Amino acid sequence: MFERLTDIEVKYDEIEDRMSQKETIADFDLYKRLAKERTELKEIVDLYREWKKKQEETDKALEIVQSEQDEEMKTLAREEVTALTQDKERIEAQLKEKILGKQERQANSMFLEIRAGTGGEEAALFAHELLTMYMKYAEKMRWKTELMSASTSGLGGLKEVVLVIEAKDAFNKLKFESGVHRVQRVPVTEAQGRIHTSAVTVAVLPEPEERELNINPEDLRIDVYRSSGPGGQHVNTTDSAVRITHIPTGLVVTCQDEKSQHKNKAKAIRVLRARLQEKMESEQEQEISEERRKQVGTGDRSERIRTYNFPQGRVSDHRVGLTLYKLQEVLNGDLEDIINPLIAHFQAEALKKG
Repeated sequence: MFERLTDIEVKYDEIEDRMSQKETIADFDLYKRLAKERTELKEIVDLYREWKKKQEETDKALEIVQSEQDEEMKTLAREEVTALTQDKERIEAQLKEKILGKQERQANSMFLEIRAGTGGEEAALFAHELLTMYMKYAEKMRWKTELMSASTSGLGGLKEVVLVIEAKDAFNKLKFESGVHRVQRVPVTEAQGRIHTSAVTVAVLPEPEERELNINPEDLRIDVYRSSGPGGQHVNTTDSAVRITHIPTGLVVTCQDEKSQHKNKAKAIRVLRARLQEKMESEQEQEISEERRKQVGTGDRSERIRTYNFPQGRVSDHRVGLTLYKLQEVLNGDLEDIINPLIAHFQAEALKKG
């Protein structure tokens, strides 16, 4: 973290130097841009300089402790070291929060997409269990959830489901759930009692504000058709299901859960906006079409971030080497023991990379 803080301080000084130059002062747009960047860095630099001052004072006090013969002076110096150490820890916590806070994505709501991968019906059944797990976790967190769309399988599993979670802290809590989730167990469809391995993909997308991303209506092809699957007598009687295709990118979103075509269209537009935002950000990072693959992989068994092993009652997260023998608790929404180590790990990585 301190290497990064040093780099930030150097950059801050360079900006101040450029702002004092005549050619910069004459260029109003450049000066304005530099002033904005300087303001963004100032709070971090001020804190870092305060920390460095406390460190210098600590070093001086430690010298007194080591060299002073007078016991009373030594005692006072030790007390000063203790107080200064507490001040430094407080400042370090603030610095860490400021640095990581700049990387946090602010979103009032997010989409959780779950898709059955390798494993057929068994993968679809586990996709349903994962949906239940996340919904129970959301309930514990007092987050508001709404099912946006779902495609069911023959035995009551889910081929694909999209859930919206409305809570400011939801995305930053759940963003590390993106990837392939692997399940190892004896499927209900297995007559020989053999353990099978199946895979489900999860993608976590922040929902952009409407002002962040405008969609040109002329870029959309909207098809309506009759809903299929559960839904009572209303199903197959009106064209309420909606399929929206974003022509420039080829992204397709379908929604048929509501009886109202208008409501299905509104839901589909929200999901489409989130997927378009993700695509645009990926392109800006020169990772066209790689971001979603990085998140969810192909759904193959070999690509996985986490394994749920039913015979052993074990859950293993392969990114942080975490293993918990509390599978049922996890599936019941007790995710804190998995989510918190992931957040801590990736925060530490972010501080290293800068």
